[in-house]
Order: sequence, then structure tokens, then C-alpha cells
Amino acid sequence: MGRPVERESGESGPSELPPGQRLQRGWPVTHYGPVPKFRPERWDFRVFGATADGEKHSWNHEEFAALPYATVVADLHCVTKFSMLGAEWGGIPASAVLALAPPAPDVTHVMVWAEYGYSANLRLADFTDPRSLFASHKDGELLTAEHGFPLRLVVPHLYAWKGPKWVRGIEYMTADRRGFWEERGYHNVGDPWREQRYSYQETPGEGPEL
Repeated sequence: MGRPVERESGESGPSELPPGQRLQRGWPVTHYGPVPKFRPERWDFRVFGATADGEKHSWNHEEFAALPYATVVADLHCVTKFSMLGAEWGGIPASAVLALAPPAPDVTHVMVWAEYGYSANLRLADFTDPRSLFASHKDGELLTAEHGFPLRLVVPHLYAWKGPKWVRGIEYMTADRRGFWEERGYHNVGDPWREQRYSYQETPGEGPEL
């Protein structure tokens, strides 16, 4: 079990660090590859794959930013073993995207696509968690480019790599398929409370064969 630590955001009550994690002061920049340049006139967000109506859906940046805005106070747990507690994330709830472009009944997983073809796969139940959010803000301020502006996915109950920076869309899938890091040895589920860091820890049924 983790150890109790006090939140720094002013939120009442202690939080507990997942096993193997350490409390981080500040927010390190961690990512693979270069930081993309944001061009609003070229940016869009797409939903495709096994949609309920069989159609692709897309929004330009202005349209996506106009969707219902929400905030979630949630911790961030990086697989590199640092945790940042009590951040307020602001953006578009995953539930808003699901309502506008729902998945077909037989969808089981979602692939989140980001710039440069980066991807992360999620179980549908993880993506539909009420706290999952496409964040554009942290603690009331726009994200910096290094931290994912204009959009990063936040899935608070999973390791942070499951919420890519620079998100450009989601693909509904009727069978699981590994994303970028999951193909390279990271755990297919990524639950920090079970310390699911690496693929060799997977039990039968937790992911497709490598």
C-alpha cells in the first residue's frame, strides 16, 4: 500500500500514493518525440471506427472548444514513479464526446490517437469513467505546449501514459489492440494501484498477445 500524504491544492483530506510512487514538487516534462506546433486552422478532433451510426465525426478547434466545459480535481501518476496530487483539470469531458458520437453496442476498447501517430489503448469502461476528460487547462491556466496544449486526455485512475498529450481523436474498437507504449513493453491496462507498469506483469485476459 502507499503512504498517506497531504494534498497541496487546498483540498481537504489526505491522499494515498500508489505503490512505488513518490510525491513530486512541480510538474516534470516527459514525452516521446518533439513538441508539435499547434496550427488552429489545421487542427481537428475526429471520432471514427465502430461508431453507433457508422459515420465519422469531426470538430475543428473552435467547435471542439465550444463543447461543454468541466473541471475535475485529480492526481497524476507517471509510470516513471512520480505523482502530482490535487491538480484541477479543465476541459471537455469524455462523456460529452460519447454523447455526440456514441460507440456501437459491440465496442469494447478505444484507441486514443495523438500527433505523429502516437496512440494509447483503453478499455471502454476506463474511457467512460465520469472523471475522464480532454484537458486544455490545469489549475485554471492553459496547458503549455510541453504539457500537451491544445489537448491531452486525463484518465485519473490509470498511469499518465494512458492519457496522451496532443490528442487528435479516438477510434472505437470491437477488439483490443495495443497502443504505442503497450507494443513496447508497457502494461496493457496500466492501473497504478496494482502497479501495472510492464507487459510481463499481465495476467491472461489483460491484453492481446505481443
